[in-house]
Amino acid sequence: MDSQLITLLLLSAVLIIADSYIFTGVREISKKRKFLRATWFTVFYCTLSVILLVGLFMSIYLKTSIGARAALLMVFFIVWIAKVLFLPFLIAADIRRYFIGKKNKASLTAPKTEGNKPDAIPRSEFLLKAGVLASTLPIASLTYGVISGAYDYTVERHNIYLPNLPKKFDGIKLGQISDIHSGSFYNKKAVLGGVEMLMREKADFIFFTGDLVNKVSTEMKDYQDVFAKVKAPLGVYSALGNHDYGDYSVWPSPAAKKKNLDDLKATHKNMGWDLILNSNRRLKVDGEEIGILGVENWGSMSRFPKYGRVDLALENTDDLPVKLLLSHDPSHWRAQVLNYKQVDMMFSGHTHGMQFGVKAESFNWSPIQYVYKEWAGFYREGNQQLYVNTGYGFLGYPGRVGILPEITIFTLKASPDPALKNTLS
Repeated sequence: MDSQLITLLLLSAVLIIADSYIFTGVREISKKRKFLRATWFTVFYCTLSVILLVGLFMSIYLKTSIGARAALLMVFFIVWIAKVLFLPFLIAADIRRYFIGKKNKASLTAPKTEGNKPDAIPRSEFLLKAGVLASTLPIASLTYGVISGAYDYTVERHNIYLPNLPKKFDGIKLGQISDIHSGSFYNKKAVLGGVEMLMREKADFIFFTGDLVNKVSTEMKDYQDVFAKVKAPLGVYSALGNHDYGDYSVWPSPAAKKKNLDDLKATHKNMGWDLILNSNRRLKVDGEEIGILGVENWGSMSRFPKYGRVDLALENTDDLPVKLLLSHDPSHWRAQVLNYKQVDMMFSGHTHGMQFGVKAESFNWSPIQYVYKEWAGFYREGNQQLYVNTGYGFLGYPGRVGILPEITIFTLKASPDPALKNTLS
């Protein structure tokens, strides 16, 4: 028995115990609602709980439709978030009932008889109803995130200050998208709408920073024509992400896995994108040049591949005054890239902002920040910069709440960042 299955079985046991306890609270929300105590409601509740657990196993072990697996995970996630939010109110009601019972018991001075035995103390109906109200909030927000957030593309505009930027590049526009995850899409028209938004920005060149698919190259079959519309006068440059290698699929042979990756690389070429793999390109404008570097995926966490080679990407670039790096996983920046002082700025994606959180001008928060120190927006160490795009598509949960799909437009500036009071050299 593999460790993943053992973990799932233990998790299932914990969920069954918790669910049994939660059910007792659901039935006591109001004695006036007799249907909560009806046999058919018990059967319905238990059946739904079993279906959710079976769905969890199917979402992990089912090898067919990625969309079906994502849907199963989404339903499991939404329902259990609701139950977890109800649980503290139920526990509070039982703690209250326990102490009231202790108090009543201590106050009884007469011998216990059938006539003066205190009635059973009910759980606080107020607490239980408050728990129900709290549990509806994630269902409402996550459901809205599917309906509205999944394709609610937003354009983020920023300046990039690069003191050594050649004058001919001053004011040039760079676009970035990341994490398309084409296997998750279910609305081609909406996806096309996002591409058209990007094209209306008229970027001079564009970066795509990895994860074109979820698992297999064939996911792009229905979307290659859409993303082939992503074009720019100075080119579209792309990198691979951890999902692009086929590492999350079971292959009949190493040759089959290699063919999948070759087919994915061919897709980049067919769309007119220049896929950069541990190498570099020279971008020229009126005789002046900057470097565009691209590395294969490199993530600091053990479960992610470490194929990236910054040293190879830097070869023969010593004469270039500015070097921009495409690397999918932002953890690569702190783990390795900061050691290469020649790299002025790195562009990445990968985190999706967890597709849940708050992203505002002066405040950003998402649970993913407890996993990734750099997870959305700009970061700086000395003269080196990083930008993390929160993604164009989605994975798992087919929606977004607070962290919307992102199209980033940068304007390159041949000057130090004024926010740093011109301390950069």
